[in-house]
Amino acid sequence: MSSYTVSNLAHLEAESIFILREVAAQFENPCLLFSGGKDSICCAHLAYKAFWPSRIPFRFVHVDTGHNFQETLDYRDRFVAKLGVELLVGSVQATIDAGRAREEKGPNASRNALQTVTLLETLEAHGFDAAIGGARRDEEKARAKERVFSHRDEFGQWDPKNQRPELWSLFNGRKAPGEHFRVFPLSNWTELDVWNYIKQEQVELPSLYFAHQREVIERGGTLLAHTPFVTPRDGEEIQTRTVRFRTIGDATCTGAVESEAADLDAVIAEVAAARQTERGTRADDKRSETSMEDRKRAGYF
Repeated sequence: MSSYTVSNLAHLEAESIFILREVAAQFENPCLLFSGGKDSICCAHLAYKAFWPSRIPFRFVHVDTGHNFQETLDYRDRFVAKLGVELLVGSVQATIDAGRAREEKGPNASRNALQTVTLLETLEAHGFDAAIGGARRDEEKARAKERVFSHRDEFGQWDPKNQRPELWSLFNGRKAPGEHFRVFPLSNWTELDVWNYIKQEQVELPSLYFAHQREVIERGGTLLAHTPFVTPRDGEEIQTRTVRFRTIGDATCTGAVESEAADLDAVIAEVAAARQTERGTRADDKRSETSMEDRKRAGYF
């Protein structure tokens, strides 16, 4: 790793730790949104470093669609136990069963959009006034409009035209009753920065991120893992390919990429050469040109 990269990572780490400490100082009851994906893992590791030797002063929240990869859930439980933090799990299935969300129908049905309802319910039920997320500005064009301290109204909605200036790293956490903030400490990181930092810090990751043989189904140009939630349709067949996942989410819409990258060095080299963003493998982002922004306006991550 070059000295420039080390210097850049040190700057990014210091900035993120400063943001996390600002969250602890400005908000009464923050939480960290933890999916078991690399970006939320990176946020959690930064929080560990920010408050060491004290414990992380906020709880973790996972919104479980019920269609997660088992590898992700197993990793989540190990990681949270290691950190010694309390994990709250919001269940999309429970939201559906209670009649507060309706299961999508049709061939491309997904629970991804339903996460918004469960997330907002969980934040309200526990009185969280800030939710820390691992979103980065290079992920998707709607993410680039986000502030580090992203204001949400009393309905949990995001208005990109009603965000506050953040000059000289001054973050304004003032809010009216019922409002809250989403906070993004990795805003200035890239996917490659995250991978280099994970290597530098020797952080364990879920096995899904590394090349392995897996049964997949090719659907609309996306390789979906064959699971109880994704089964072949007419004209489709189950194939065994060597793949890995660049992003981890709901198994019904998270695509794999064919890859031989089985370790961190190989993954970093592959990411550095990639010409498609990691969310290019997400089927839910392909529904429309503004699908991410539409979900964010409604209260999505």
